[in-house]
Amino acid sequence: MLGRLWNMICGKKKRQGTTADPSQDGAGATKALGLRALKKMGLTDDEDVKAMLKGSNLWKIKSVNWQKQRLYRLEQDAMTIWFDSESKRARSKQTFSVIHIHGVREGFQSEGLRRYGLSFPEKHCFTIVFKGKRKNLDMAADSEDEAQRWIRGLNKLIKRVEVMSQSEKLDHWIRDYLHQADKNKDNKMTFKEVKNLLKMINIDMNDIYAHRLFKKCDRSNNNKLEEHELEEFCTLLMQRPELEEIFSQYSGEDRVLSAEELLDFLWDQGEAATLENACRIINTYELNEKARYHNLMMLDGFIMYLLSPEGNIFNHEHAQVYQDMHQPLSHYFISSSHNTYLTEDQLGGASSTEAYIRAFMCGCRCVELDCWEGSNGEPIIYHGHTLTSKILFKDVIHTIREYAFKQSLYPVILSIENHCGLEQQAIMARHLKRILGNMLVTKPLDDKVPTELPSPEQLKGKILVKGKKLQFLKNEGSGWNHNEEEEVEEEVEQMQLETRRVSHYEMEQLQPKDSSEISVELSDVVVYCRSVPFHGFDKMQAANEMSSFSERKVRKLIKDYGNALVRHSIHYLSRIYPSGLRTDSSNYNPQEMWATGCQLVALNFQTPGYEMDLNQGRFQENGQCGYILKPKFMRERDTMFDPEYPSRGASHDMKTLTIRVISAQQLPKLNKEKKNSIVDPLVHLEIYGVTMDSAKKHTKYILNNGFNPIWNETLIHQIRVPELALVRFVVEDYDTTSSNDFVGQFTLPFSSLKTGYRHIHLLSKDGTSLSPATLFVHITIESI
Repeated sequence: MLGRLWNMICGKKKRQGTTADPSQDGAGATKALGLRALKKMGLTDDEDVKAMLKGSNLWKIKSVNWQKQRLYRLEQDAMTIWFDSESKRARSKQTFSVIHIHGVREGFQSEGLRRYGLSFPEKHCFTIVFKGKRKNLDMAADSEDEAQRWIRGLNKLIKRVEVMSQSEKLDHWIRDYLHQADKNKDNKMTFKEVKNLLKMINIDMNDIYAHRLFKKCDRSNNNKLEEHELEEFCTLLMQRPELEEIFSQYSGEDRVLSAEELLDFLWDQGEAATLENACRIINTYELNEKARYHNLMMLDGFIMYLLSPEGNIFNHEHAQVYQDMHQPLSHYFISSSHNTYLTEDQLGGASSTEAYIRAFMCGCRCVELDCWEGSNGEPIIYHGHTLTSKILFKDVIHTIREYAFKQSLYPVILSIENHCGLEQQAIMARHLKRILGNMLVTKPLDDKVPTELPSPEQLKGKILVKGKKLQFLKNEGSGWNHNEEEEVEEEVEQMQLETRRVSHYEMEQLQPKDSSEISVELSDVVVYCRSVPFHGFDKMQAANEMSSFSERKVRKLIKDYGNALVRHSIHYLSRIYPSGLRTDSSNYNPQEMWATGCQLVALNFQTPGYEMDLNQGRFQENGQCGYILKPKFMRERDTMFDPEYPSRGASHDMKTLTIRVISAQQLPKLNKEKKNSIVDPLVHLEIYGVTMDSAKKHTKYILNNGFNPIWNETLIHQIRVPELALVRFVVEDYDTTSSNDFVGQFTLPFSSLKTGYRHIHLLSKDGTSLSPATLFVHITIESI
């Protein structure tokens, strides 16, 4: 496979008797490389892509006063966008990859263009939306035709990326580095250029060994590697001896794997060990047509299989909705966001409708709206009593209508924190009904008082409002029961007073009007998620009543009443939110709350860290639909389960997890501007579950090799409650004088682990792909 890969990168070998055209300069060589990339993508004659390769002067729009025209151009690798910049910056900061683009929006479909792009015709405008935390790129072309060429061209490239195999991603990755290392663009590499290439790809190879490899491949003896010589050098460099050893173990001396021999491998992998499945795998991944015809697999095809989604550590069957979605809402963990509107911290950060879009694209199903009195009669959303910016309530509702069900069709809950007076509450209710229409649930599904919460399946495509509801008392009018105000913790009050020194007059202006009253209109849209204060586990609640707890309060309940909280969560929804003292919008460990069955464990999605890694890992399964069915022992009415004492009650199928960390491939270079900066990687294995299961173990570090380090170390851990456990793999750059630097991670539920030899595709801090970076491990799971 690696030989074929380098043929694709460098082009076919020249036939004997032919010579290179001496007039072909660096630009010609680069163009030839680009033509091969386009041909591989099937876009050689695409007019839109051709226009992108030529480049366009596009307007970048950041504000009313910052609108600059710059040259944007698709690089010859057909995967990288380069742009001109006035600032002196490294090349790596003047480009972005198509791999990191989430999508393209036409016209005024971003908050930025709606605010700042109105001086341009709408049909000239478009927005490039990135994965992760990178901000949108709002653009305007000089003509509608030019804008459409970029919109269509980018969409074609994005679709192509979505179906790229791991080997194709590796092809793109190494081609880009080859292009950078070839300084004079003559399609030849001197030893100095080869040494620079090695450091670019994160390996500090001994000069003597590197030169020996160089001379071995320099068959023309001219101190330069040309085409097939460069191919040979890179093939030697890219060898995976650990995969060759596994292949030899099963194929024997003839180095050819028959369908029957592949059966043995599949059995050891824990896969379906049938002749039919073995033949399917050979037919899918074997590159040699003759071998495929005879149901044989060569090393190249075997490597392709191990690098495919079928060789992933994550069970690809769990990438679809596979759980029972017909149980009550309270039986599911529900992906939930806190302060959803914020893009930064909660003291002075920006509020944006884009933050809601990003949360929905991550599978979030419960978003928060902090609603305050607006000066022009329109309710606003922001973090009250702080310097965070403000956005209109109605703009947020429009955004929710457009994006709530793009990623998942299962119900969305709007957690409304209401600080408005009666008049603007009524306006909020009207916006909800007018904008959301039939999506909004305004009455029980069967027109009866609910005795049990409906299921996610019953509520598909529906939006629920969580908020306070009027009580209609016998012989009295309607009104809010003052004793049922949700508790406001002292720490939150203190935080609000300290965040900003305001005058008595200013504080009065910030206070909600008629805060003790709830309008009939807003009350009427609260059906299944009625907010009530928590008065203890012995107090009866209606099925549609739910309470909110701060992380501090719920930790106390877990410690004192663990099993009672688990039982409570069988019937009633609970929402957990971060402490008000987290002014930097940091997060808590959500696993503590999931372990007691709490459903809506709200996190600050804008803040990366291990906590959000756990959230992404928890909701990765079940098709990333935002709903995960709780384990059976957390849904049984008489359960005795207590996360602090998991041995009580029902017995669990305890497991021993054995992970052999074998190797890593193409780890990212942390400091691309310092060519001599090479990572010293080590791997952490982290288990998050009930307290007794939580653990961290790690390998030794490998000095100066982020390209192909090999550990072959075994880490073992016993897990008492595997149904709740999350497994996190973290790669760090070891540092002797300071804390280690983060390189990449991947988190998944224990229940989604695949056994056998598996690749782990690493993610960045903000959850985006670090392709082609991988870990290669062997997994064994045994019952105790």
